[in-house]
Amino acid sequence: MFLAVDVGNTQTTLGLLDDAGALVHGWRMATDATDTSDMLHSRLWGYFGKDGFEIAAIDEAGVACVVPVLSRAWRKCLASIMGREPHMVSPLADYGLEIDMPNPRQVGADRIANAIAARTSYGSPVIVVDFGTATNIDVVDARGAYRGGTIAPGLMLSADALFSRAAKLSSVPIEVPPAALGYDTETAVQSGLVIGAAVQAEGLVARIKSEGRVQFDVFAKTSNCTRPFLTLLRVVREVEALVGLLALAAGHDHIEQPLHLALPGKRDLVDATELSHGDERLAHHAEPAAGG
Repeated sequence: MFLAVDVGNTQTTLGLLDDAGALVHGWRMATDATDTSDMLHSRLWGYFGKDGFEIAAIDEAGVACVVPVLSRAWRKCLASIMGREPHMVSPLADYGLEIDMPNPRQVGADRIANAIAARTSYGSPVIVVDFGTATNIDVVDARGAYRGGTIAPGLMLSADALFSRAAKLSSVPIEVPPAALGYDTETAVQSGLVIGAAVQAEGLVARIKSEGRVQFDVFAKTSNCTRPFLTLLRVVREVEALVGLLALAAGHDHIEQPLHLALPGKRDLVDATELSHGDERLAHHAEPAAGG
C-alpha cells in the first residue's frame, strides 16, 4: 500500500491508499517540529494498530513537507519501515508540471502537491485555495503549468495574533456568524475573522482571474478548523492534497528525469540535475516552521 504524508506547519494528514489509488484509511495529527524518526514510527505503529492495519503493508510512500527538520525525520522513519527511501516532494523533480516562475526552487512541497492534485482531478486551468497556517492560492494555467499564486496569514494565525493583543476577545469561538454585520462583539469578531478570510480569498481569486483574462475553476483545500466556513466560498468543490501525493507517486520511476524549468531571461528548458538537486531545504523555502 501507498502512504501519503502531507506535513503542514500545524497539522499532518496521513492517507493509506490501495494499489488502485482508493483511500483505505486516513489520520490527522498535530505537527510537532521536535518529533524524531523514532517518535514518528511509534505514532504510525499506534495509528495502524488501533485501526487493524499492519505497518509492514506500506511498500511505497510520498511526503510533502514544509517543516525542513521533519523532512529528515519522515525520510528516516519511512526508510526504516520500507527498506528504501520514500519519495520526498521537491520542485526539482519531474512531475510533468512545468513551474513557470523566476525561481522554481522556492516553491513549497505543499503547493506542488496542491497544484498536481487539482490538475490531475479536475484539469486546467485551475486555482487551489489552501486554508492552513497560511492561506495559499496556487494557479495552474491552461497549459497545465504552475504559475505561482499568493501567500497570506491563515485564519487561525490571524485569530491568534488578534487574541494575543486583545485579551478580552480571546474567548470568542471561531465560527461562521449569521451575517457579515455583527450585532455584538462576538459576532463582529467572527465576521472579521471568518467572513474576512473568505472574502480575502475570493477577492484575490477574482483579481487573479481578471489579470489573466481566463475563466479558472476554483477549488478549496481545508483543515478541520477551517472546513466549517467552506460554504462561504464560491468554490466548485474541495480538493485533497493526498490526491496530489498519489499522482506524484504514479510518476515515481521518472523523478530523476530532467525537470523543465522556466528561468528569467532563459526561456529554453534546463536540466534540473545541474542545480542543487540534493538540497532538501529548497523544497521548503516558502514557509517557516511553526512551533507545534
